Amino acid sequence: MRQSILGIWVLTLATSPALGEAMLELEKIEVVEETPLGGDVSATQLPAHVQTATGQDLENTQSFAISDYLQNYLGSVTVNEAQNNPFQPDIQYRGFTASPLLGLPQGLTVYFNGVRFNEPFGDTLNWDLIPEGAIERLELHPGSDPLYGLNTLGGAIVVRSKTGFSFPRHQLEGYAGSFGRHNEELSSGWNNGRLGYFLHLRHFEEDGWRDFSPSHVRQAFGVLSLRGKAGALNLTLAGNDNDLTGNGAVPIQLFRQEQRAIFTHPDETSNRMFFSNLDGDLWLNDRIQLSGNAYYRFNRIRTFNADDTNFARCLPPEDAFMCDEAGEKLEDVAGAEVLASGAVDSATNNFSQTRQRGYGAAVQTAFLYDLFGLENRLVTGFSFDQAQIRFNFDTELARLTESRGTEGSGVLVAEPRVRLDSQITHFGGFFLEQLTPVKDLTLSVSGRFNATHIDLKDKFGTELSGRHTFNRFNPAAGIAYQMLPELGMYGRYSVSSRAPTPVELTCADPEAPCRLPNAFLADPPLKQVVARSWEAGFRGTFDPIPLGDALSVRARWHAGFFLTKNHDDILFISAGRLTSQGFFSNVGKTRRQGLEANLTGEFANQATGVWFNKLRYHLNYTFLDATFRTPFLAPSPNNPAADESGRLPVRRGDRIPGLPEHTFKFSLDVDILPQFTLGMSGVYNSDRFFRGDEANLNDPVPGFWVFNLRSAYRINRYVQLFLRVDNLFDKRYQTFGLFGEADRVLGEEFDDARFIGPGAPRGIWGGIRLQL
Repeated sequence: MRQSILGIWVLTLATSPALGEAMLELEKIEVVEETPLGGDVSATQLPAHVQTATGQDLENTQSFAISDYLQNYLGSVTVNEAQNNPFQPDIQYRGFTASPLLGLPQGLTVYFNGVRFNEPFGDTLNWDLIPEGAIERLELHPGSDPLYGLNTLGGAIVVRSKTGFSFPRHQLEGYAGSFGRHNEELSSGWNNGRLGYFLHLRHFEEDGWRDFSPSHVRQAFGVLSLRGKAGALNLTLAGNDNDLTGNGAVPIQLFRQEQRAIFTHPDETSNRMFFSNLDGDLWLNDRIQLSGNAYYRFNRIRTFNADDTNFARCLPPEDAFMCDEAGEKLEDVAGAEVLASGAVDSATNNFSQTRQRGYGAAVQTAFLYDLFGLENRLVTGFSFDQAQIRFNFDTELARLTESRGTEGSGVLVAEPRVRLDSQITHFGGFFLEQLTPVKDLTLSVSGRFNATHIDLKDKFGTELSGRHTFNRFNPAAGIAYQMLPELGMYGRYSVSSRAPTPVELTCADPEAPCRLPNAFLADPPLKQVVARSWEAGFRGTFDPIPLGDALSVRARWHAGFFLTKNHDDILFISAGRLTSQGFFSNVGKTRRQGLEANLTGEFANQATGVWFNKLRYHLNYTFLDATFRTPFLAPSPNNPAADESGRLPVRRGDRIPGLPEHTFKFSLDVDILPQFTLGMSGVYNSDRFFRGDEANLNDPVPGFWVFNLRSAYRINRYVQLFLRVDNLFDKRYQTFGLFGEADRVLGEEFDDARFIGPGAPRGIWGGIRLQL
């Protein structure tokens, strides 16, 4: 496979002349959405720095998924490869997380065509459910913006899909290469000026770069559109049938012996989703616009995880039976005591099934009437969302095989069994007032009232049953001033909140840690998290500046400061002997503050005999200071620095684990010939502390540089060949760490408690894109 890909490289060498041009269109006025339901305004009028990308950007950079683009090209975004699967990353922005893992506190929201895509059960984000090839536009809104509702503590990702009006053509794409990975995509769009359709189909498959790590992604997405003089209507239908394997962290000693090794397997997740959404807008007159949507979403998530066990043969004289960590005899789900002779005690199989039915509607009205003779824009809206969730979980006693897989015994343990039904209801009312008292000065005031009701019903007992209600109004105010055509400034104060999710409410007891993503207990209630953000900065452009007779340069830049304080922050504290054990807790105040700077531009050269026609560059730097502000004692029994009781004294100012202080990204694209472009990108992350080391008492996960290469060649307007190389220099690095016990499975010589999430080795993929 590598030989064939290198053959493509030798024959073609590069890319379309359009590569990267969509990343820089300085002569155009950039518009961004101001609410989840839309309402485009000039980016210079917003009191924050919004990062944007188009579907063409994702295509030009040959991104595998939306998370791949976020990781490599957007500022202040970092990734923890906790699962080592390209569709299961932990995306972090300014120290806040959007992850598919239930064991992480979520702090970002994601909207797709106006619909909140965070899973209602744990506010998690399944990145594999967002079809990357169907994206028309992506926006990363920073800060605790209340307009984007619950969980927008650090920011919101807003995605709009293609339609037959934005993508009126047909495209077929395929690529293959390392790790047995191959991908086939079909996109088709058409319109007659009034009616249009867009269809996107995708099949992705790989063996994975680690042992026993195959994945399949199958996506189908379609939009039917109607356009008129006064409005538009879109009907979206989508389905996913995905099977993902993410074998998680590996003991550091085992990784040093074999880069592709895993600890135990399998760790499988299957996602089945159906999504329908009707959205549209209508101008009632030339000053009033009505927008809205209504959706239905069904998602079934199944997990199968093999793990070490807390269960063992009881001590004499009861050694004929199996016991838990406390020495209590195990009972199976029928109520019978579990005999050691009929069970195995070296592993467990954990099964879960989550069925989520969600539906809702939202409506907003924009009024463009002057106020006291001043330019004015008022937006008001209301949203309703409800989800019914059924969660089932079982643990089966099992035996480890030689490859550290498992063989089940058929014995299901009663203690961890969960049968939980939940209903979550969200109500939201919001407004946005934008006033322009003088030209180029925009004042903004906004707010949102959130009401959340959570009803829990225990179907296997009564301990988990309960009702919880969380209400709160969150405000924001900001200013944007375009001092010169080439220079602007902004500033904003904003507040947002996050209500505890069902998974957090039922896993919050430090005396009885839960094994995530599954086993729950009747635990004390949690308080909702409140985030208060301040941000300010400058932004500007340089018009084309001549450098000699033929060379010119132009650029766009931004520099800013941000600070977010979380009150009653909820974190997952690693507290059990297993790597997946712990509990959710309000830990008091945390703070994330930092500096951001980015520069995007290009050099153009029309002279003959010069080695390039155009060179584009993109630079991002972020300094992030993420710390605990309230001292507390954190249980971490596997941490070698813990005291005799297995706890760590977390002090004010200790860094939050998993977050690097310094991040730097660059991207360069050179049009060597009109049909030949070569691109390179690089990402640097400084060190980060292990999860379970909230007191910062151990050496952190070291920092790293990773460089990537991309290229393609446009044979004609219909055919393009491309090549991508990740981790060009085959760097060994880690993005994540936590503590566990490896010796029980691997033997006494594996006495290092550190587990790490390794980055992928060098990978090479080549493909072809056909367009009509």
